[in-house]
Amino acid sequence: MRFLLRLTSLVALAVAVIAGTVDAIQSVAASSVVITPVGDAWQDLSPSSLESLQSSIAYYIHPRFYTLAFQWLMLQPAFAVFLVLSLLLWMAGYKRSPAAGRFAA
Repeated sequence: MRFLLRLTSLVALAVAVIAGTVDAIQSVAASSVVITPVGDAWQDLSPSSLESLQSSIAYYIHPRFYTLAFQWLMLQPAFAVFLVLSLLLWMAGYKRSPAAGRFAA
């Protein structure tokens, strides 16, 4: 399980770096700061999956959760969301070193 969490963290980190690079390239080309929200990036990649997730959250969980949390998350910068996701997954898969030390009996 720890391996899957670390692997997913690596994938999320790669997506965050790609999203940050795309934003940086667009910012240089436009001569102003361009930050892509998660919702716009997801809409560009797969609009049908975004719509099905939105309807599922509104129907199965609660419509108020959709309006408060999900829409707020979709307005955040894509690189920041994936960086935080990567950190959380890495923390969940982290293995602490023994408290007694490496060579303790």
